[in-house]
Amino acid sequence: MFSRDTWREIFDTLRKNKLRTFLSGFTVSLGILIFVVLFGFGNGLINTFDDFFGDDATNVFYLFAGRTTMPYKGYKSNRRIEFENDDLSDINKNFALFLEYSTPRISRGGLVKYKEESNNYTTRAVGPAHQYAEKTIMMKGRYLNKEDIKNKTKYVVIGRLVEEDLFGGSNSIGEYIDVAGSAFKVIGVFQDDGGDREERYIYMPYTTRQLIEKNTDKLDQIIVAFKPEIGYAGAMAFEKSLDKFLREKKYISPQDQNGIFIRNVADQLKQNQQFARVLQLIVAFVAFGTIVAGIIGISNIMVFVVKERTKELGIRKALGATPRSVIGTILLESIFITTISGFVGMLIGIGVLSSLGEKLKDFFITNPSINLGTAIFATIILIIFGGIAGYIPARRAARIKPIVALRDE
Repeated sequence: MFSRDTWREIFDTLRKNKLRTFLSGFTVSLGILIFVVLFGFGNGLINTFDDFFGDDATNVFYLFAGRTTMPYKGYKSNRRIEFENDDLSDINKNFALFLEYSTPRISRGGLVKYKEESNNYTTRAVGPAHQYAEKTIMMKGRYLNKEDIKNKTKYVVIGRLVEEDLFGGSNSIGEYIDVAGSAFKVIGVFQDDGGDREERYIYMPYTTRQLIEKNTDKLDQIIVAFKPEIGYAGAMAFEKSLDKFLREKKYISPQDQNGIFIRNVADQLKQNQQFARVLQLIVAFVAFGTIVAGIIGISNIMVFVVKERTKELGIRKALGATPRSVIGTILLESIFITTISGFVGMLIGIGVLSSLGEKLKDFFITNPSINLGTAIFATIILIIFGGIAGYIPARRAARIKPIVALRDE
């Protein structure tokens, strides 16, 4: 079956039937190519969701205060809810078992100047733990610390692009900048994987911002991080307890959706990942359909091949060829075409995915790729079924009596 004569006969047959060979191989290659590309697109979709959430911590809650929409316990509706310093302290005190860290955030916009350069930037008044929530990467100097909060220092940490805008190529550490009329000393420069927008923020101690604003104790937002070891179920229970605690403290109805809002990043990430995986399964199902189409295509072609060679097979049997050798030759030809074409299609598909990179990011597909093991597994499946596609008609032809085959028109 695997003799040199058998292979010479197979190659002679392929050379004599170039169009038939091309169509057989093209069907297989196209099926694998489409499968690899579509499966890679599904992975690219998951990468997009991971990138979207990856530049910030995912074990955090963002607490937002709003306006009430219904009266509750003697308080009128349309009441503005505000967070204060003691809210942060109470959260830290009552939920210490769940907390990894917490930080307030006060956002303001303003004109920032350094010598002759100026631009408008958003300042964020925060605590030291904000660095972990935003995954801020320090390039120079240091981040804000507890002493800065306690002493209400006029220090700022600026983004990489803020330094480029205001200082050009000069070092900003130790220099003073004018932030909306107040002088602040630059103690650090950071970068952020979130992109240009994130690198144009300026961070200062939240107590300093409160001092500037007539020594208020108001907070815009509160960011709370839970301990990862409590897991997803624990995080959801923590969210409910935290929501109930704040509603009771601020006298907000449990049914009022606008009085207070908690953005659970972990829950959002899980929901989006589940959505992405469902889409990937749909894409994989479509891709699998292309493999099935390839199997059907090569099966039809092999039926035609065997039919075309019926007389030849009859002569071979008349000269003493066994049914096993007849089946072996056709089966080997089918497997050879399927194997070569399958791996060619697989390599082209992987090459297409590698060349795309972030070109489809606008379509929510980031760095599409496929695990090599998955691609090889799909190719092997196609090869196996390609062999079966060749075996069935070959087995039927091997059973035909030589005299019947020689009479075949």
